[in-house]
Parts: sequence; structure tokens; C-alpha cells
Amino acid sequence: MPPLRRRKHRVGIALGSNLGDRDEALREALERLLPVVEIEGVSSFYETDPVGYADQPPFLNAVCIGTTDASPQELLARCKAIEQAMGRRPGPRWGPRPIDLDVLFYDDLCLEGETLTLPHPRMAERAFVMVPLAEIAPGWVHPRLGETAAALAARLPQEGVRRWARAPMRVGAGFLFWGRATFVMGILNVTPDSFSGDGLLRGPDWVEAAVAQARRFKAAGAHLLDVGGESTRPGAEPVPEEEELQRVLPVIERLAAEGLGPISVDTYKARVAQAAVEAGADLVNDVWAMERDPEMAAVVAALGVPIVLMDNRSRRDAVVRDPRLGARYEGKAHRDIVAAVRAHLLERVAAAEAAGIPRHRILLDPGLGFGKTVAQNLELVDRLGELRALGFPLLVGPSRKSFIGYTLGLPPEDRLEGTAAAVAVSIVRGADIVRVHDVEAMVRVARMTDALVRRGPPWV
Repeated sequence: MPPLRRRKHRVGIALGSNLGDRDEALREALERLLPVVEIEGVSSFYETDPVGYADQPPFLNAVCIGTTDASPQELLARCKAIEQAMGRRPGPRWGPRPIDLDVLFYDDLCLEGETLTLPHPRMAERAFVMVPLAEIAPGWVHPRLGETAAALAARLPQEGVRRWARAPMRVGAGFLFWGRATFVMGILNVTPDSFSGDGLLRGPDWVEAAVAQARRFKAAGAHLLDVGGESTRPGAEPVPEEEELQRVLPVIERLAAEGLGPISVDTYKARVAQAAVEAGADLVNDVWAMERDPEMAAVVAALGVPIVLMDNRSRRDAVVRDPRLGARYEGKAHRDIVAAVRAHLLERVAAAEAAGIPRHRILLDPGLGFGKTVAQNLELVDRLGELRALGFPLLVGPSRKSFIGYTLGLPPEDRLEGTAAAVAVSIVRGADIVRVHDVEAMVRVARMTDALVRRGPPWV
């Protein structure tokens, strides 16, 4: 997707459903809202007790925020049209409904009309509105009451508001809804020297080769594509910025033109990230968590795209090479590697937020293989749940990594089964996205693992 369009008016919309597949209804309503609202963020989904008329099923509620060029009345009309298209019919005011959309606020406008009052009347008294609003926009100030969403929510009893599903993430033309299934990210290495032997920068038709591989990945079930122009294998030489741009931009432009997104750009350089997003990338995957380029945080904040923050402990002086198994990192000793990774990622989250990147656009990656010993990598996979507890979506990249090779005594081309085991355990421990080379096989592993451990709601 291009950078967020930043339409003129900032709005908040509440969504609710208590008939049929409530979760699916909220997801469909969000998709239907996109033509009129540039949705920037969505709260978690909350199951809430009914209000006014108790003899009905509980609701699922959420709040989305974004910008629009529609007038308040036009926005209300579009919401009502979506309700009708999704099967809502006239009924009791507090009765059950397949979908309910309410305009909560429109800039700082205070309006009293026959069909629309802004901010939404009595919203500050309703925990099922204020809890999700405080999650996604804690600093929003009620224009009549002069208090923030966080302050208003804190005063309300919240016993009847239960978190059902983690907040979806706006990526590209749609959303990633966490919890029901694991997303598979296919790796497109536009390099001549990938550790895994799959570098695509060979011959005169390398762009076409990358696009052909992307088509195969999508046909095999990949949900996202990750395009990188610099090898991150242990001891690899850095690639100049201009060369990296020349490698990734033609590929991203082709992928975007063919609708093969969402597209991630694997880079730690701010200028590359900006050019890639402008060319069609939807996500920035920074293996140095914005530490290598001081401009990265500001660029990502301005672009309005999500970012992956990865823990990286790589040191060029700690590379161990084996002629058959390839290179790996010696790694520093840590009393508790998971605690160290956790602390570092929280530090990078704080840096991102300080730069203006909201929490709902942040993903975390433990950085398997990046400056860790074999034992540390194994422990990180096994204890991934402790990082999942931080509340951010987790991306995990075990594919063909050296810790698999050194555990099994196998070179990169023979690590399929080891990768499958690491992917399966990562999913069981809480991974939301797995980044892999062998897409067809790992899609099958992910689907089977999901069938075993993600059989039903709530999706938290």
C-alpha cells in the first residue's frame, strides 16, 4: 500500500455484533469501511454483556480509528448502508443485531442533530465503548468533557468486558487478524549470496525470477512476501544503499503491480524503507530494530506502515565457520537469553513509540540465529510464550537456520524437517507469522499445527 492517505478528518467508529458469527461480522464490517475511512488502527475484540435488554446473546465490540473525507452525515449514511448490506433490519433499540456501527467522534466536532450527535451521547458511560477506545487511542480527548479516553475508561466498571481477540493490524489493502491461523511469510532474497542458497540475483532475468518465485509462493499459500536486498548471513558484507535500492525496488514494483501483496521490505536503512513503501511495500522488517539507522523510526512513523522490530546480537568477530554446515555466531553468554531479548525488545518498542509509531503497528521478532548460540536459539523457540506475553504479534524466522544445521549436523539444503519442527513448536508457543524459504511445505505444517492448537475462540 502507499503511505497512509491522511484524509482530512479524524474519526472513531464503534462496531458491535451479537448474532451469527460475531467475529466474522466485525471483520467484514472493517473491510467494508475501508473505502470511506482510511483505518489506521483497530482495538482488540471484546465480548461484552448486553445493555438495556439482557435476554440476548453477548456482544463482540471493537473500535477503529482513522481519517475520512466524508462529512459527518455522509459517514453516518455509509455506516447505515453497511449495516443494511450485512443484514441488519429494524428492531428494538437494545435488541440483538448482526452488526452495529456508531460514529463516536469526528475531529473535535460537537454536534446536536436529529440523526447524529457528536461525540456519541453517553459513550463515556459505556465500558464496552471506552475500553476498546482507550486501548487504540488512549490520548483522545473528549471535546465536551475534556478528559482522555484512558481516564474515562479507568473510572468505569469493566467486569462485563472480556478480551476476545487481539487487535488486528492494518497491513496493505486489508488486515491481519491474529489468532485463528498462522500467517506464512515467503522469503525473496534478491541477493547473490544467501546463506540458504536461494539468492535470486543471478543472470539477466533476476527480476522475472523473483516475481516467478513470488507467484509460486502465493499459489502455495503464502500470506506475505518479504523482499530483501542484503544478505544477513553471519559475516556477510554490508551492501551500499544505492545497490540495495537497485535490487529491491524493481521487484517490489512488479509484485505490487501484480497484486501479490502484502509485501514486506527487509531492510535497516531508512531511505530504502521509504523508497520501498512508495514503490508498493506494506511493511518494514528491520533486523536491527531501528538501531542502525537513526532516521528509520521517523520515516516509518511518517509512512504509517507497520514495522518488525528484531533482536539482533550479531558481531562480526564472533562468527564460526564450518565448511559443510556453514557459518554461525558464537554468541555471548547470558544468564537468561529470553529475559535479555525481552528487555531489548521492550526498549526498542519504547523508542518506536517515542518516535510516533503506535503500538498497533509494531511486531516483534526474537531474532533466531542473529548473534545467539545454538543452545540460546533452541531455548528461545521453546520459551517463545514469554515473548508472546508482551502483547505484540510475533514473527519468527527459523527457516534453514544454523541452529537447526548444527543440531542435526546438516547443511542448509537438508534442513526441511528441522525447519518444520521449529515452525510447529513456534506456532504452539505463540508465533503469529513464520518467515520461511520452503513455503509449500511450511504452509502445510502451519495448517496442521493450527488445526491442533487453534481450534476455537477466544483468540487471545
